[in-house]
Amino acid sequence: MQTWQRLLNNSLRRPEELAGHFDIDSGLLAGMAAVAERYPMRINPYYLGLIRRPGDPLWKQAVPDLRELEDKVCPADPLDEENLSPVANLVHKYPDRALFLVTSQCAMYCRFCTRKRKVGTGEMRVNRESIAAGLDYLRRTPAIRDVLVSGGDPLLLPDAELEAILAALRAIPSIEIIRIGSRVPCTLPMRVTVRLAAMLRKFHPLYINTHFNHPDEITPASALACGRLADAGIPLGCQTVLLRGVNDDPVVLKRLMHGLLRLRVKPYYLFQADMTRGTDHFRTPIRQGMEIMRTLIGHTSGLAVPTFALDLPGGGGKVPLTPSYGGNPGAPLTFTNYCGSVYSYRNPE
Repeated sequence: MQTWQRLLNNSLRRPEELAGHFDIDSGLLAGMAAVAERYPMRINPYYLGLIRRPGDPLWKQAVPDLRELEDKVCPADPLDEENLSPVANLVHKYPDRALFLVTSQCAMYCRFCTRKRKVGTGEMRVNRESIAAGLDYLRRTPAIRDVLVSGGDPLLLPDAELEAILAALRAIPSIEIIRIGSRVPCTLPMRVTVRLAAMLRKFHPLYINTHFNHPDEITPASALACGRLADAGIPLGCQTVLLRGVNDDPVVLKRLMHGLLRLRVKPYYLFQADMTRGTDHFRTPIRQGMEIMRTLIGHTSGLAVPTFALDLPGGGGKVPLTPSYGGNPGAPLTFTNYCGSVYSYRNPE
């Protein structure tokens, strides 16, 4: 069996490499190459092996699409992360928690990524100096009690580097909770080794939110990865994104939520897709998400029901979107966030 490092090194990075695996028109490949020049492509052999045919739900998540360059609706930084960063690669949006970006690399570059403007590119520079600056800010800001370590994907860091970051965070008295955001259990599950799980368990209370979007991503390998983390005492949650043509179907999402619970992963959020430039073709009307939630609430265990949420454009934070069980069920386009500020969201037709 190949090591996870070798699998990562053998990733496809150019669309023309797909021609060795699928029957694709050469003209389409040329257009996809233009997309990959702007928004990087990386598909490791494990995830590539899960794709059944061009255009299937996993293909859409992994393979460049010409529509990424045609998006004139969405901004590059919809959540205003750059303006909410007191130091590079640390976002302090909510009063008591922060987002700490510790790597720019992912096991696969998802085409719908919120940070596709910079993840995997030279625009996102993470180094010892930026990590040290982030840690210094956290030490100087005792109001922060909860840190989400993200990127990129933190679990792609070597064990020793990740352990050093977690140890530095755990040494800050004001930080109570450490969370890791990682899609590795889904996209490169063999990275979750016995040694990694043993290292992570030293930093409790530690939580991991992973990211599955389709039932076809649940495999024996991903079950083994999640099992190792759960056996290490790490509570696991899943942040699924509602994506047009991928999982915007109540039957598909119910299968996914039930499958996650079998992996001991609690469905946490179902996100309305962010308004990220290059991703408008993935967005669904809010009404559709509400209707899907109606097929879950009361029709399956509450354990299988995530919170449907919208991360407000402009840095307004997350707001839950709950189906109406009386009155006007229409999707609102204006929201008041937790601070009382008003934000608007352009709802796709």
